[in-house]
Amino acid sequence: MRIRLLGGLEVTSEEERPVRFATRKSSLLFAALVLAGRRGHHRELLSEGFWPGRGDAQARNSLRQALADIRRWFPAGGDAAVYVEGDQETVALMAGPEEADIWLFERKLAEAGTADLAFAADLYRGDVLAGEAIPDGLDEWFGPYQSRYRQKALQLVERLSLTLSDANSADEAACERLAERLLASDPTAEPAHRALMRIHAVRGHENAALRQFESCRALLKKHLDVEPEAQTNSLAASLQLRERGGYGQTASTHNTAPQPQAIPAPARAHDQPSVAVMPFDNLGRTDDEYFADGVVEEITAALSRVRDFFVIARQSAFTYKGRFVDVHEVGRELGVNYVVEGTVRRGGDRLRISVQLVDAETRTQLWSERYEGAIEDIFEFQDRIAAQVAGAIHPAIRGAEIELAKRKPPTSLRAYDLVMRAYPNLWGRRRDANNQAIELLGKAIAIDPSYGRAHALLAWCHASNASYLWTEEPERELEKALGAVEAAGSIRDDPTALTAAGAAMSICGDQERATTFIEKALTLDPNNAWAWARLGWVALYKGEPTRATEWFQRAMTLSPMDPLAFNMRIGMAASMAMTGSLSQAIAIARELITSHPDVIMSYRFLATWSAMSGDLETARWAAQKLLAAQPGFTIERYRSLPMFRHLPMWADQVAEALRLAGLPEC
Repeated sequence: MRIRLLGGLEVTSEEERPVRFATRKSSLLFAALVLAGRRGHHRELLSEGFWPGRGDAQARNSLRQALADIRRWFPAGGDAAVYVEGDQETVALMAGPEEADIWLFERKLAEAGTADLAFAADLYRGDVLAGEAIPDGLDEWFGPYQSRYRQKALQLVERLSLTLSDANSADEAACERLAERLLASDPTAEPAHRALMRIHAVRGHENAALRQFESCRALLKKHLDVEPEAQTNSLAASLQLRERGGYGQTASTHNTAPQPQAIPAPARAHDQPSVAVMPFDNLGRTDDEYFADGVVEEITAALSRVRDFFVIARQSAFTYKGRFVDVHEVGRELGVNYVVEGTVRRGGDRLRISVQLVDAETRTQLWSERYEGAIEDIFEFQDRIAAQVAGAIHPAIRGAEIELAKRKPPTSLRAYDLVMRAYPNLWGRRRDANNQAIELLGKAIAIDPSYGRAHALLAWCHASNASYLWTEEPERELEKALGAVEAAGSIRDDPTALTAAGAAMSICGDQERATTFIEKALTLDPNNAWAWARLGWVALYKGEPTRATEWFQRAMTLSPMDPLAFNMRIGMAASMAMTGSLSQAIAIARELITSHPDVIMSYRFLATWSAMSGDLETARWAAQKLLAAQPGFTIERYRSLPMFRHLPMWADQVAEALRLAGLPEC
């Protein structure tokens, strides 16, 4: 490895000599070329960014001199491993994938095995160009890279800590070193605190883990005057319960009103523009709130289908609904460059939508527009907004790609209204909410029998009734789900409908058809977090847990604050259990029970995995909690669900574990 940017700038020539460029600007220009990779930079941007205020000719001449300095150390030709390549417009650094630590870091994150993650952890010696003197003006050039790679390191330390099962392993040591480096530069880095808590727990030192939590809480109070995040509180509460020796006791008082938290996952490709569409303010009647939400849903969906974008899922953006937030803070928390904000007013048959696009880093308004017209114009407005936002962020995107982002609107605005009202009830937390969604979708279908999305979402609701065992007749619910998928008809251009149909088919046991639906959805909308999560479940039901882990991680990257995060995390845990990592699966189930006691399936999984690991005390406690919430639960009913069709041996192991936990056979 000849080039190190993580933790400072260190460069070695092909003769193994330390490289000392003639000027600081040459060094930083070299670093900029490394960060850009083979796509390179436009010469004009480099000359303006590195030599502002000098005039075009002088700035270009300075760029040529700096490039000549770099080429003296890395000449082209022959078998040169590192060299500069350029034309009149662009310039790029050409090198093998293992020549720069930052390229190798990215590759190991993508490969995602535990050993790969540990290797990446040791590569991260500190922030990009840490300790280098960066002149005024260039901090704006390098600042986003520093922020981005620090965020990747925080995600990495958490991901790696969640894979650890053996004390005193090399992977554990790498994770611990990374956590300590991150805390040395930022003592408030909660993912690093959580990683150390998990490492102490793996070693059997619950007291040390809880001391780490108290240290985290004190540092957050001192430096930021805030309390720990819900995920940190949940982890601490589960450790306290474990330290007390069981789960029949009351959780820690530190665990106050936790919100769903996703396990951080691999970050997006760093050259993709990233955007979050925030909840629009409703300026009309209170009961029009769902209508404003529907506008955001459709704009997010249209932007998400533009391939050059990374779009945060609507479910995560909506965690900010109802409170004032600084766009800079949103950009930091969600990892996005741009934020779309707006207002909606509906009065009678008239509609007014105001929208603005803001640079999250600088808080600069890049574009704004107002749309007024008849209520029937809403679908045209939504498409125009998506097109103009996309064009403002990425001018190379033209009409043809935006055309792909459009979808055929329903024939009835009233039916569309009812589907939008059903949306908040779709996400698998409560039986009564699911039944309310079924009622609203049924009304939409009565108005517009050809509304494919309504039929597909109805199929998902009926399938959920069966899979969560919210019904005494799961077979009948599965029949209704299959019927709704068939009634959906042609939904080939609607990623949401395709995902819902695929999810329903998966629960009904047809994994091949489910895969077809969901892969088509992802072809249309590669940013669809729900589709990636459902593809993860399909992989689990097909007996492919390693692939499932990859899909769940991608879903959680796209929607880090999703209301379905509990479902994604339990899917991650299930994939770990299937590969034999029972202790990790159990840890996630415990955290979910602490943070989401209303998600009953967590008790079922905890009972199963605890019994498999030989911890019958915890298994029986979880089984009793499950029966208290679902008195009609039986092993026979659960075992008969068609999701297990391709996993007979695993299903038998699950059934035996549930028997050991004390659950009734039939």
